[in-house]
Amino acid sequence: MKKGEEQKLLKKIQVPPGKKISLNKDYDPSYRPESLNKVNAREMLSDGIVELAELQDKLYAQDIYGLLVIIQAMDAAGKDGTIKHVMSGLNPQGCQVTSFKPPSDEELDHDYLWRCSKALPEKGRIGIFNRSYYEEVLIARVHPELIVRQKLPPTTNLKNLWKQRFEQINNFEKYLVENGIIVLKIFLHVSKEEQLKRFLERIDKPEKNWKFAMSDVSEREHWKQYIQAYDEALSATSTTWAPWHIVPADYKPFTRLVVAHLVGNTLRGLDLAYPTVDKARKLKLQEARKILEAENF
Repeated sequence: MKKGEEQKLLKKIQVPPGKKISLNKDYDPSYRPESLNKVNAREMLSDGIVELAELQDKLYAQDIYGLLVIIQAMDAAGKDGTIKHVMSGLNPQGCQVTSFKPPSDEELDHDYLWRCSKALPEKGRIGIFNRSYYEEVLIARVHPELIVRQKLPPTTNLKNLWKQRFEQINNFEKYLVENGIIVLKIFLHVSKEEQLKRFLERIDKPEKNWKFAMSDVSEREHWKQYIQAYDEALSATSTTWAPWHIVPADYKPFTRLVVAHLVGNTLRGLDLAYPTVDKARKLKLQEARKILEAENF
């Protein structure tokens, strides 16, 4: 992707910090360039994966930054497939994927950021969150009964809870970035029509039956509430240090290509390089070479 095209795409999908957005009005989940098809998208993704592998190698060797990729989406938006295809060329030793399910009893005994905090990537590694602490201002908002299980102090002002959590999340992410853990946030934006199509496919194709859960139907009934919750969360937590990117998700080849571009663009922005060695180290290396070359087999 050319530099001019990159900047145009970034402007199109990034949520401007401080701006209130509307997913329905401002972002088209079915958008894709007219020239893009499965063949050239696959070729471009293949090239992007090669570059990601090179950048990951430098990230690991440099050991200064870590990258946290947060992927949020409605059901059937393609989170698992995107992770599988985009990260297929990465070295497993330097990459970890964490999928967050409903919290356990142990996790509920801690603050809502705890289980995500302990899964953060270390320096030199890429960590991918399939869902994240953002569930605590999304699903918990659509289903307020979940808040009761979180054992909040009686002094908690429930009317101010979401605003308070937005501030806490922003501060948490700023802390991470200031300490070398770069935060890349991606929302896969699928349309309600495309979600229906994918749900029906999961029912009709035996090999996809395992992907479908009856809860998918009940959660779909809350579509409007989820969109409203996302509108507010994305608007309130897109910051200069960790902006949100809204990626069209109706056409999977384009979705995967854009996510690969975002990860690559973020890594390129870190000015990664292999560590250089000083003169003393170079002399030691030459000594090691002489010893190895003098070996008798």
